[in-house]
Amino acid sequence: MKKINAAVILLGLSLCAPAVYADITLQAKDEVNGSWKLDHTKKNAASEENLMREDTWNFKDGKVTILHIPRDGVFYDQPPVNYEVEDGKLKISILGRPDKYDVYSLVEKNDKNMTLKGKFGDLYFFNKK
Repeated sequence: MKKINAAVILLGLSLCAPAVYADITLQAKDEVNGSWKLDHTKKNAASEENLMREDTWNFKDGKVTILHIPRDGVFYDQPPVNYEVEDGKLKISILGRPDKYDVYSLVEKNDKNMTLKGKFGDLYFFNKK
């Protein structure tokens, strides 16, 4: 009987625990090349709320262009900025501040999907266009 109780408790804990995302080391810029539609974001791995997104990130020749960014009921496109891979992480220059970067870790990537994690734990879920 004690074994069954222990199994039920462990099962209950495993269902309540948030998903853990392990980082994958990026080797080169080419790994993210292409056009990626940002489907949604989450504040962190434990968050149940998905924030729907409509922008597209185009990675090509060391530059990333973010298109169709929603802002106050209208959409705009961001001019291209440089990106690089350093220490296995994706570093994207901040527009107008070339010495500052947003840093992302690769959580998951296959032919159709990619998940990035920002430096504060926010998750970005992309679909390949």
